[in-house]
Amino acid sequence: MVIKVYIASSSGSTSIKKQQQDVMGFLAANKIGFEEYDIAANEVNRKWMRENVPEDSRPTTGNPLPPQIFNEDKYCGNYEAFFDAREDNAVYAFLGLTAPPGSKEAEAQLKKAQQ
Repeated sequence: MVIKVYIASSSGSTSIKKQQQDVMGFLAANKIGFEEYDIAANEVNRKWMRENVPEDSRPTTGNPLPPQIFNEDKYCGNYEAFFDAREDNAVYAFLGLTAPPGSKEAEAQLKKAQQ
């Protein structure tokens, strides 16, 4: 399984740049393999991302903005959803991955299962 992060390498928005760095930095720091797909330099990537973000996750106006996160072809969410999952120690679940043993997320899942 490959985590795909759709980014815009030439975004003029500092907010989008920070969000992209935040997502990719977190994945790299936690040794979660991922691939970047640049929508600014590649029309195929841009088209694929826009077509595969579910209707209920699209903004009311305009197109979905990066970063958008997928596990292979399965949509995981945007930056806000990623941020919420990180705050809840649920990033692996958000990404559709199994939390590694000993991680905060694995421990939280174990506690929930024991209740």
